[in-house]
Amino acid sequence: MEIFQWILLIIIVVFFVNRFMPVKGITNISVQEAKDKFKDKNVQFVDVRTPAEYKANHRKPFINIPISNLTSKIDQLDKEKEIVVICQSGMRSAQAAKILKKQGFEKVYNVKGGMSAWY
Repeated sequence: MEIFQWILLIIIVVFFVNRFMPVKGITNISVQEAKDKFKDKNVQFVDVRTPAEYKANHRKPFINIPISNLTSKIDQLDKEKEIVVICQSGMRSAQAAKILKKQGFEKVYNVKGGMSAWY
């Protein structure tokens, strides 16, 4: 029975390490660094919050693609361009950044602190 417990423990550790380790190719940037990219036409800006959160408070040029719809709407985004993702706190956008990276996006940026850090 002890070997089973060790195997289970290893599986749990691997799961958490994979879940919380940063993915290569995803860069966390500050709000100011995100603002500095606004003039660059080769950058896409995606807000992955819910439509209600987006409607209540958002910044141009961010477009709203809720994280729950991201995989189904991924074809609306250009894999050749950089992409900046934001949410309320930075957690959902970090998940979205991982999804985008796995879908073949090369340069993915996550805004640290999300909209909460905007002010």
